[in-house]
Amino acid sequence: MFALAVRDSFAAAHRLESYKGKCEALHGHNFTVEAIFEGEKLDGDGMLVDFAILKGYLREVLSELDHTYLNEIPFFRERASSSEYIALFIYQRITELGQEQNASLTEVRVWESANSYAAYRASP
Repeated sequence: MFALAVRDSFAAAHRLESYKGKCEALHGHNFTVEAIFEGEKLDGDGMLVDFAILKGYLREVLSELDHTYLNEIPFFRERASSSEYIALFIYQRITELGQEQNASLTEVRVWESANSYAAYRASP
């Protein structure tokens, strides 16, 4: 199995309204997001998928989140704007944009800091 990962970042504000602690107050992060794609078959150029295509998918989705108040985005009106749900949102949006023939999106990681991330993984 071959794997590719693309990484990008966005800045956004949010608050965890039902959380008791400092994260219930309005605050922001410079989030880093990593999208991991896997597949078994390489193309004629020996590539799973051109990185530029995958970066384009990720950039398009992150542009919807960049410099926003996440709690005002419809998806997060129904659920917490936690890193876990941000990962799910990004996973679903990239999947909606389309899957490449040779690769499938298998995991999205959302880093709140250099030391902490939450992930959403596709079901096996």
